[in-house]
Amino acid sequence: MADTVQQALRELLENDTTAIVHDSGIWTWREHLAEASAQASALLSLMDRDRPVHVGALLGNTPDFLHAIAGAGLAGFPLVGINSTRRGAGLARDITRADCQILLTDTEHAPLLEGLDLGGVTVFDVTGPRWRALVDDAGPLEPFGETGPADPFMLIFTSGTSGDPKPVMLAHMMVLFSGSTLVPRFSITSDDVVYLSMPLFHSNAILAGWCVSLCSGAAMAPATFSASRFLDDVRRYRATYMNYVGKPLAYILATVERRDDSDNPLRVAFGNEATDRDIEEFGRRFDVTVWDGFGSTEAAVIITRDEGTPPGSIGRGFPGVDVYDPDTVTPCAHAEFDEAGALVNADKSVGQLVNTQGAGFFTGYYNDKAATDECLRGGIFWSGDLAYKDAEGWIYLAGRTADWMRVDGENLAAAPIERILQRLPQLSRVAVYGVPDEHVGDQVMAAMVLRDETSLSPEEFEHFLTEQADLSPKAWPKYVRIAADLPSTATNKILKRALEEQGPTAGDGVLWVRENERYVIA
Repeated sequence: MADTVQQALRELLENDTTAIVHDSGIWTWREHLAEASAQASALLSLMDRDRPVHVGALLGNTPDFLHAIAGAGLAGFPLVGINSTRRGAGLARDITRADCQILLTDTEHAPLLEGLDLGGVTVFDVTGPRWRALVDDAGPLEPFGETGPADPFMLIFTSGTSGDPKPVMLAHMMVLFSGSTLVPRFSITSDDVVYLSMPLFHSNAILAGWCVSLCSGAAMAPATFSASRFLDDVRRYRATYMNYVGKPLAYILATVERRDDSDNPLRVAFGNEATDRDIEEFGRRFDVTVWDGFGSTEAAVIITRDEGTPPGSIGRGFPGVDVYDPDTVTPCAHAEFDEAGALVNADKSVGQLVNTQGAGFFTGYYNDKAATDECLRGGIFWSGDLAYKDAEGWIYLAGRTADWMRVDGENLAAAPIERILQRLPQLSRVAVYGVPDEHVGDQVMAAMVLRDETSLSPEEFEHFLTEQADLSPKAWPKYVRIAADLPSTATNKILKRALEEQGPTAGDGVLWVRENERYVIA
């Protein structure tokens, strides 16, 4: 059995089953890995071996990105996934912080580099004749080295929802662990097609999608995520498995339901951060098994849903996963609920998700010892995610550490309020956050996106809230924004920082304010 991605790819070098299906063509594994090897050989011919041998990929979800991933894996150097939604100085910072010697891009993304100081990084447009000539002239691949299980396969940046993105060193062993776990769980074979619509520069695409094909020989269908094109893509590529992260299920479910939606080849949707309602609805509407879990980009905290997971819970953690008070460095009290299911001891039960056994599969942030030491203080991995855990070990997310709100002397967490608001039938997506108030500390604000062809009045919203027995009156939003969309990362995670900076405003939507015991349009 392979111990590294490099070894696993070598086992597919002479495989003549389909590796890639795309509008631009079809590749067998033999053809795909031959192209990947040639590209890697060309890259190594240009590298300064006395510097970090790092290649960046600023590419879309195309066969070109898949060739780059496989080439780096075969050659034994790490590929750096560059977030294509970053702009200006932030984009330049990511490229140079990861010590990229060469950057691969394409005609779609090359304009993002105009005017940026990349400190001497060599840039190739993989769709251009210069790159094609270099690859065609490349000799046989002589790997940079033999990789070990703990060596970095890729550098993948964190999402940046709560600060500047940091490059995580994603180890070979983590990719194989994920693939070898998911393939038997979902009975994936070389006859399957893995639909890869989450950005390939992100850990979810690698650890929930690409690794499945690596460990099974299944074909890959790279695509750019689109809620409106999703079903057409699945049918056209005959996709049987998909991965997701963030809110893509909500985006898809916001489209108008058709009578034949269940007529598709998809069997499994695996990912994280979907709501209970979206998991159930997606499975019903598309006749598919949805399996949702939780995992940090660092792969240090892993939580999986088991049979019997209570509503609102994300499941039970792997050994060592717990909820700790960061001040006392001790386990938080077990969560307690009233008869309506409302959390009654948030002050004592909400803490940070941790791995008490240390780093897990996390091998550190690249070239950032301070950040690595900070999240591993005291020999414990601190995720930055708030959560609470009941007496039976079921874990519930409460948001990021910045998601605490102090409302009239009471601490409130955003995620439990969001879960309750998700019961609203018209709702597609929601973000709950605090806005400063000089009298009560914070006021609760909710920014909401409705499903297509639905509407919601202030009176209907008020009536809905009165029926939620587990929602504290203090948790009722003071401000409600009804928007066409919400700012989000490339991985469909809502950027609350951007909403918080806008304060209690309508943005490009409509703002309701609760005054005199009712909601009115501002």
